[in-house]
Formats: sequence, C-alpha cells, structure tokens
Amino acid sequence: MRVFRIMANLHVPDVAAARSFYTDYLGLTTEEFDLGWVARYTSPDTGATVQLVTGDASAPVDSAVSVHVEDVEAAYADAQARGYQIVHPLTTEPWGVHRFFVRAPDGTVLNIAGHPD
Repeated sequence: MRVFRIMANLHVPDVAAARSFYTDYLGLTTEEFDLGWVARYTSPDTGATVQLVTGDASAPVDSAVSVHVEDVEAAYADAQARGYQIVHPLTTEPWGVHRFFVRAPDGTVLNIAGHPD
C-alpha cells in the first residue's frame, strides 16, 4: 500500500467555533473543504494539515487519523487478509471519497481513503 498523506482528525464540538484557532493562530489558512461536520485546513507555506470533526456523518465511530492511499480497494483487501477489524465497510460516500475504517491492533481507528478515478 502506498500512503501519500496522513492527517490528524481532531474531535471538536463545533467546527465553526474551532476554526479561528486553527486558521488565525496556527496559520492553517487554506480551507480545503467544509461539510459542516468535517473541515480541512492547510498551511499554504508548509502543507501542515488538520481535519476538524464533530462526528462522522456515515461511520459508526470516529477515526483518529485519515490515511490517503493510491489504491483503497487494495488497502481494504490487505486489511481483511491480515484479519484487521473493519469498523466501516468500503464505501463511496456521497461527498465523493472512497473509504473504509480499520481498527489497528492498539485500538486506534483509521480512515483509509482514496478518490475514485
């Protein structure tokens, strides 16, 4: 599996209320998207990125990190073959991302995501 981006998913009670700390204070001024329940902010200078999440819109649990991969289907098959617990099945979400959630042996839930071609 080739990973090309990993970012923290920070649980916040209200994305709009948290926004100014991350944008004004930390300088993550590029808003890549805001779906209301999740928003991504990036530094235009360094590429540092964070996602603010109030609660996942379609998964039964929240993830701690998002891992962007080139081939999400292969990553899903590999996770299954290794016997890892899938906590949200491979799904193409209404907002366009193709993803699944897997629980690492330490209990951390990861959002493994890709974009369909």
